Order: sequence, then structure tokens, then C-alpha cells
Amino acid sequence: MSSSKTSLTAPSVISDFKEITKMRLALSVVFSSLAGYLLGVDMVNYKTLILLALGGYFMVGASNAFNQIIEKDLDALMDRTKNRPIPSGRMSVTTAFVIACLFTLLGVIILYAINKQTAMFGAISIFLYTCVYTPLKTKTPLAVFVGAIPGAIPFMLGWVAATDDFGIEPGTLFALQFFWQFPHFWAIGWFLYQDYKKGGFYMLPTGKQDKGTAVQTIMYTIWTVLVSIIPVFGFTGRLQLSIVAAVIVFLLGLWMLYYAFRLIKIMTEKAARQLMIVSVSYISLIQIVYVIDKFIR
Repeated sequence: MSSSKTSLTAPSVISDFKEITKMRLALSVVFSSLAGYLLGVDMVNYKTLILLALGGYFMVGASNAFNQIIEKDLDALMDRTKNRPIPSGRMSVTTAFVIACLFTLLGVIILYAINKQTAMFGAISIFLYTCVYTPLKTKTPLAVFVGAIPGAIPFMLGWVAATDDFGIEPGTLFALQFFWQFPHFWAIGWFLYQDYKKGGFYMLPTGKQDKGTAVQTIMYTIWTVLVSIIPVFGFTGRLQLSIVAAVIVFLLGLWMLYYAFRLIKIMTEKAARQLMIVSVSYISLIQIVYVIDKFIR
């Protein structure tokens, strides 16, 4: 009887662990970090690559666990989050806190094993996400601006892990992912507007699903596209793009921009959801193009 119970609860425990650390999001962040590393490195060190993947995963997992502890009462109010491990009662706050602290410790130690700067940026990311972005979400739409900083660190973090140096190259990678966060998050804020409202979250720049929000989404998409092609002009040190890669990157930007304009045209939650899906594909494809271009150039 007890073994049957264990087999029934084991998948639930694994599922809750994946949800408290937001495994899918964490893996996408790890992907960004690894892309940044491959762009910055002269010769791939697989030990560093593995350390970066593990450290990055623990860093994001810790941030997400702390976030869900802080927002447990608000999560219970929203359809999207009410079945998360803590508000549903499947996981205690103490358990989540132990996971968050353990992940923080492991993340910083592993990133420190790569170099001090990588560990420092990892720690800054956890601090900003947990102590600044999370509390601000119920206070002001500027929370998205603050949240875009830790959200933009992973791509840059990979370069710093590869070079132990912060300069124009990782700065450009940071800027690209920083500007991209706005259309991405505002698209999410738009199609989840009613649900966010239940939890008292202010995610849209004007606070409403209106033309003002749609215009700002377009503006930040344009900034994203412009930053993405800067490396082709040779201003960004060792971070370079061939003309062919720059054209592909620019066309991918126009693809995302099309959906941003579509949002202002029809102003629907479906259009916002489509923009969000395209934005996720866009940032991954940009990183892949950057890396492939470096190794075939």
C-alpha cells in the first residue's frame, strides 16, 4: 500500500519541484547563457560550459522559488497561478525557502568557480529579481523596467564567463535582451490582463490595454531590432556579424515588429498572445544566428 502511495506521489513531487523552480523558463535562460559563452570564447571549455549551465539553472530556480514564496497569497487569487505548489498547499513555505536558499548557494558557488565577475552578476540578478522586481509588481508598471535587468543578464553572463571581462561586447548582448523584454512582457501583461488584475499586478506601461501600451510595445521592438544589427557595423569589439547574418537578424526583427503592429491594429488578447509566442522564438533564433555566424565566418 505504501509503495503504491509513493509511486503516486513521486510524479507530483517532481512536478512541484519543476514548477517551483520554473524549469522551462530556467532552461531557456541557460540557453541564453550558453549562447553568450559560445560568442565570447576562443576555444570551448566543456567544464566551464557545464558549470555555466548548472549555475545558471540554480540562479534562475532560486529567483523563481523566492518569487513564489513572496507572492503566495496573490498567486492564490489568479487562475494562472492558483495551482502552483505553495498556494495549492502541496508545498510548504519552509520547503520552498530551503530549495531557494540551497539553489542560491549552489548557483553562486558554481558561478564563482568560473570567475568572480560571473558570480557577482548572478548574485545581482537574484537580488534584483527577488528584492526589487517582485515587490514592485503590485506598485508600479516600472517593475517591468527593473525586471528587464535580471532578465537581460544571462546572455551577457555567458560572455563574462568566457572572458572574465565586461566591455562593449557583453554590454551589447545585455542591451539586446534588455530591450526585447519589454514587448515580450507587455504582450504577456496584455493577454493576462484580467488575471493579473485579480492579483493586483501592474504590468502594462499605461496600466491598460490601450493604444499607449501598444505604441510603446512597437517602440521597444524597434529598439530591439536596431540593437540586434549593431555588431555588423564593427563598433562592438570582438562581437561581430557578417552582412548575411545581419540581414537574417533584421528580417527576424521585422517578423516580430509585424506582430507588434498587428497588436495596435486589432488590440486583442489573441494578437498579444501571438506577439508573445513570436518574441520567444525571435530571441532564441537571434542567439542561434549569432553563434552560427561566429563559427562559420
